[in-house]
Amino acid sequence: MLSRKLLTEILQTAMSTGADFAEVFSERTLENQILLIDDRVDAITDRLISGVGIRILKGTRCVTGSCTSLERSDLLACARRIADALDGASGEGAAAGRTVRLTERIFGDIHPVRIVPHTAAHGAKIDLLKEANEAARGYSAGIAQVSAKLLDVDHNILIANSDGLLTEDRQIRTRMVVSAVASKNGENQSGICSPGRRMGLEMFEQIRPKDIGTEAARQATVMLDAGYIPAGQIPVAIENGFGGVIFHEACGHSLEASCVSIGQSQFCGKLGQQIANEKVTALDDGTIPNAWGSINIDDEGTPAQRKVLIENGILKTYMVDKLNGRRMGLEGNGSCRRQSYQWDPTSRMTNTFIANGPDKNEDIIASIEYGLYAKKMGGGSVNPANGSFNFAVAEGYIIRNGKICEPVRGASLIGKGSDILMNIDMVGQNLETAQGMCGASSGSIPTDVGQPLIRVSSITVGGR
Repeated sequence: MLSRKLLTEILQTAMSTGADFAEVFSERTLENQILLIDDRVDAITDRLISGVGIRILKGTRCVTGSCTSLERSDLLACARRIADALDGASGEGAAAGRTVRLTERIFGDIHPVRIVPHTAAHGAKIDLLKEANEAARGYSAGIAQVSAKLLDVDHNILIANSDGLLTEDRQIRTRMVVSAVASKNGENQSGICSPGRRMGLEMFEQIRPKDIGTEAARQATVMLDAGYIPAGQIPVAIENGFGGVIFHEACGHSLEASCVSIGQSQFCGKLGQQIANEKVTALDDGTIPNAWGSINIDDEGTPAQRKVLIENGILKTYMVDKLNGRRMGLEGNGSCRRQSYQWDPTSRMTNTFIANGPDKNEDIIASIEYGLYAKKMGGGSVNPANGSFNFAVAEGYIIRNGKICEPVRGASLIGKGSDILMNIDMVGQNLETAQGMCGASSGSIPTDVGQPLIRVSSITVGGR
């Protein structure tokens, strides 16, 4: 990407007005997307993202800028504008004239890739989509529409900073998204399945496209004949995989330093305190090989870490980046992420999940006399400051006398993150993760959510 000499020039120019830290983030990303709708290829999109983000810090002041050009004159001009924005007095400050000596560091790669997606022919990718499409359409005569999308990303980054760090990483990710619509008597219901991994096309040797299509069609078909659940305060069993989206949204964001450092989190000042039931242990782990949200290094060049956020109900740590760590007096812990060079980096999640617990899954269902089994969660909204959330249940079933019974639609889970953590009174043993794109102040990034089957002893269920 950029030479060591040029990187040094950029950093020293950026610090010329007194910044105590400077950073260069250079990116070159290839994205490919193929969309199949109604048995035909609807779109093939190739995109190249290339540019440089520059950031300086002085205490807890931060100035950032970006440049699409890789020419020396343009990059130095960008660095000068950023430096001038700090205090407008070139040559002043302790860091003026500071010499930067970059030392390359190689942190290794724990995410092997065997088939680099952008080297594969479009025809081979289209065949994968057709397999998923045919499986979905063949599931039921009621399937009226299927769309299948294959996305692959080859994300290359270089990070250099005034502390002397120079490092690079290559992140390849592959994901298939299949959506199916079932129709009956003029009514439609949809289902979706969207697995992804930090790996190449060899992902489809582990996860067959026909299974992805079948699962999307199954969800749509089941929900087509579902009734409605009455609203009320009842116990809810939330299944593994994407069920973890509630922890991610209602609790995870509140544990990011971007919220905690400015007092906009329900968990401010609670390190070492009990914030969850003692059966709850939750982690953010960016070191899981080939997981969708995994990283070798974060977007500040800090190696990925396995962080125990909550252990047996006790809050142990937050997810911390450099800037917010300065505000909190904490070191960054591999949690700084950004969508691209154009976004300011901040603390974000990687693979965040509730760990396996002590309870047998069958005991969780059997313990509920009347309640809701949320097999698959949908989207929702949350306020990180107080943890209030509202999430749709994409696939749900009534539980009666400890048995999973008829499907129901229109259910939503309404509550507060701090309350739900205390009300998780049973935690099962079938941990599984699911993939998503998380949007926040530093853009949209790939993250895994997950959990085993859990029981929430009481929660407000919205319905009819």
